[in-house]
Amino acid sequence: MRIIHAANELPAGGRKVSLAIGFFDGVHLGHQQIVRQTIMDARQHEALALVITFDRHPNTVVAPSRVPPLIYSLPQKLRTLGSLGADALLLIHFDQAFSRQSGEGFIRGLARDLGQILSLCVGANFVFGYKRGGNVELLKRLGNDLRFAVHGLAAVSLDGRAVSSTRIRAAIAAGELDAASQMLGRAYGLAGKVVPGGRLGRELGFPTANMDVGGLVLPPRGVYAVQALAGGRRYRAALNIGCRPTLEQGPPQVRVEAHLLDFQGDLYGQELELAFVDKLREERKFASVADLREQIAKDIRAAQSRFAA
Repeated sequence: MRIIHAANELPAGGRKVSLAIGFFDGVHLGHQQIVRQTIMDARQHEALALVITFDRHPNTVVAPSRVPPLIYSLPQKLRTLGSLGADALLLIHFDQAFSRQSGEGFIRGLARDLGQILSLCVGANFVFGYKRGGNVELLKRLGNDLRFAVHGLAAVSLDGRAVSSTRIRAAIAAGELDAASQMLGRAYGLAGKVVPGGRLGRELGFPTANMDVGGLVLPPRGVYAVQALAGGRRYRAALNIGCRPTLEQGPPQVRVEAHLLDFQGDLYGQELELAFVDKLREERKFASVADLREQIAKDIRAAQSRFAA
């Protein structure tokens, strides 16, 4: 899928364009419904299907104290959206200038830069534009004026409750990863870039890949068996989410560290994506570094047995 950064970069070639607009954190079942409706509209009328999303949560700019922890990193979100089959994705840089644009001005600007819009699909509760002044009612009024159809799709329900990014974040934080996966429509995965750490794992004999997961919602602290995807290859791994209470003396800082089994090499700067298999144990403080080393060896054997099973 082609990623563009301005609407006028789309080579429409005179074809109409169907739009799906949203932040799409997690690309859950409801988001997938929006994108699939957009693709269906486009295919039926020989138009292009364009997904429009943003490079950061709008609250990062308009309400910094209310930014939720995200389900997906930006690269992970873009990969997942790309897998749904749209022709292109417009990634908008959300900044102060963009936040001051009215909802009507935003849509009229898209119509100007894209040419004829065929249809526009959003969630039924979608709000946008300066001070959240735009909604589905405004879109329908603009649709009548600019001659495009509007779909305001109701939320998908699971177990009698609406699927939402907020509900999925709560499930992940509670360790209900199967429930999160059901709402996502795929196995929940945690992704982040590998960054340098203190090399304490290497000193213990178990080198780890330290992941930058700033701004993401995390499962509860503990040790997990996971599958790690790096450089297009999949590895079995043991993952620690926690504050390293045996080793750290300062203020607690949650770290995400994966020990890839049967791997040798350098992952610095690469993105690592983890799929959770099973939780092995809770986080614990050990009496000595030797005890910790012994427990890590047990954790790795436990992870291997989960995969063997």
